[in-house]
Amino acid sequence: MEWTAERGQQLGFVPTPFYRVGGTAAVLKDSKITRWEDLKGQPVCTSQGSSYVKPLTEFGAELKAFKSSSESLLALRGNNCVAAVHDATLINPLVADSPEWQNYRAISPELNPAPSVIWTRPGETDTQAKLDTIVKGWHRTGWLIDAEKRHHISPPSPALVELHDKFQAAGA
Repeated sequence: MEWTAERGQQLGFVPTPFYRVGGTAAVLKDSKITRWEDLKGQPVCTSQGSSYVKPLTEFGAELKAFKSSSESLLALRGNNCVAAVHDATLINPLVADSPEWQNYRAISPELNPAPSVIWTRPGETDTQAKLDTIVKGWHRTGWLIDAEKRHHISPPSPALVELHDKFQAAGA
């Protein structure tokens, strides 16, 4: 789950993010939608409570919120909306690798990117410190970049490359 100031006040979290992710939209390949502003006045499917609701509303999209991403994606395939907006880690592999989604593409850049962190109960500083060492190791060794490649999530995430370079240089 992505870090927000509000969540950070309510929960404990590991300080080093393991990823940074934003939203992307799945649209039909022949759609004229090429940028977020093109969603103004258009029906857009997403999940209830999504962190993308506010920015999509600011773009003037007409939101159709569903209980789950799978329901939202089914609504897109049923032509109930012109786009479905979810985390890029869901949309990018779907449109890149799934034969069922070969007629769809993703919009970039990512909408509202935020650091992904491991959440804990407030005050669990010993757990947070131990997990922080592990996350820094993932970055130092490039394990997360390799995992991203294996799962066709995207070209190397700029955030992962930046964190890899930072922790490799620090020897953390």
